[in-house]
Amino acid sequence: MNRLVIVCVLMGLLGSSALPRDATTYEEMSFWLKSGQKNLQDNLAIRQNVRRAKNVLIFIGDGMGISTITAGRIFKGQTMGTTGEEYKLVFENFPNTGFAKTYNTDKQVPDSAGTATAIFSGVKCRYAMIGLDSKAKYNHCDPAINEASKVTTVADWAQKTGMDTGFVTTTRITHATPASLYAHTNNRDWECDTEIPEQYKQCVKDIARQLVEDEPGSNFQVMMGGGAQHMGMDMMPQDPDTCSRGDGQNLSEVWSRNNPDGAVVTNAEQLMSLDLANTSKILGVFASSHLPYHAVRPAQVPTLANMTTQAIKLLRKNKNGFLLMVESGKIDIAHHQNYAKLALTEVSELEEAILAAFQQVNLDETLVIVTADHSHSFTMNGYPNRGNDILGFANDPNKVKELQTYETLTYANGPGYFYHRRNDSKNVNETWRNLDQDKTRNQPFYPHMAAMYAKTETHGGEDVGVYAVGPYSHLIRGTFEQNYIAHVVAYAACFNNWPSHCDDTYHRYFYEITSSATTLRHSLILSLLPFVVLSILAKF
Repeated sequence: MNRLVIVCVLMGLLGSSALPRDATTYEEMSFWLKSGQKNLQDNLAIRQNVRRAKNVLIFIGDGMGISTITAGRIFKGQTMGTTGEEYKLVFENFPNTGFAKTYNTDKQVPDSAGTATAIFSGVKCRYAMIGLDSKAKYNHCDPAINEASKVTTVADWAQKTGMDTGFVTTTRITHATPASLYAHTNNRDWECDTEIPEQYKQCVKDIARQLVEDEPGSNFQVMMGGGAQHMGMDMMPQDPDTCSRGDGQNLSEVWSRNNPDGAVVTNAEQLMSLDLANTSKILGVFASSHLPYHAVRPAQVPTLANMTTQAIKLLRKNKNGFLLMVESGKIDIAHHQNYAKLALTEVSELEEAILAAFQQVNLDETLVIVTADHSHSFTMNGYPNRGNDILGFANDPNKVKELQTYETLTYANGPGYFYHRRNDSKNVNETWRNLDQDKTRNQPFYPHMAAMYAKTETHGGEDVGVYAVGPYSHLIRGTFEQNYIAHVVAYAACFNNWPSHCDDTYHRYFYEITSSATTLRHSLILSLLPFVVLSILAKF
């Protein structure tokens, strides 16, 4: 299939049906009947791709829950001069969609370490732990238990299948999501040696050392993001809110000695000018801690699309294919500070990275999955008119003016509470700032309203969307446990010693699976039986 055609289809390019921002007349019956039929015909034309997934791209929007996707699509559409509601982010046009349940084994509302471990390893684990199943304990390292608890990941499996592997992120390369590809630790914060309690220093390496010294991290062809402090690299300015190495090691130099044909790059110019034909690996570290937000990014820091493009150009040299994880990690970090505008800008940057990836791969042989690790306590509310600024006010303009102006995008908790709370008035009815007079609302670091104070806003516990296109993407459907994603990847890519469509490996694994239609029908009947019984009883 022509690559340009695929990109144009998936972009959902805005045509004449997109309303301008100042529209006061809206689509009538004919439009909706035609658009519904067009959607139906598009879906009827879809055929399942049952080829082997030579390449796998996993895009993680950290903290990108459904409300963030909805607000992000409107935000992006409005930046293009339309009302926004009709816009679709590129991955919303993928033919296959499901919902992943995000809870950790010990928490209703999860964190990124446990959820990313589930996505990449196929095994759910405890809150704030990486690469260890539920036998291991948080913040307590026991050598025997840790060894028995270690899980392997899609990175391990791809490498053993002869594929090249890597990741790019806008967070630190030792942060929870990328670390879940390669690390095993009882505390996600043990990114530097100085963070590990003294009694456990002989039990577990810090995450940065695991990346450089141990498989699968030491075998990655691509590692890009921030985190110079954690690698022991001399980069300014230092971030006082995260750890620094205490062992005196510069792990980028260790990596260079181990990979003499590899390249260490620290700015956008170096990255984009690499001679990729003669480069075997890339270690890109572009900030002391996390990369700056896209909205305030200096020119020397590469975009997520820049990193994704260069990563794929390097990885696709392998005739056996590749696996790449791309994380837009600062969606989550912006939400934690109630920075709604920054979070939505990061969603837009993720879309740009996906579009950049499509220019480099053939979707007939590439499985692309876009998902989130978890959601946030972030909501769209009120009754704003169609096309109203998504960052604007939620009051219904058709009703008598409400006593207080409030915003469409708000949080259940977070530091925005104190920003909006008025402490300079003795009038009990003057609880909150007057937003009509707030001149800071258009600034990127403006915090939206939070109903309860928290130093950092919390995650949300609802299911997250999973969007897929490419070989065996039709396996992404319905509602499933988050760990299922890794099993789909392994099956589609025919990883060695994993159940796949390439050979009969089911009986060589931990369990037996039958694919007979009879068994499938019996299972379906049994699953529906309780609902049938309840329906019958309701008639009496």
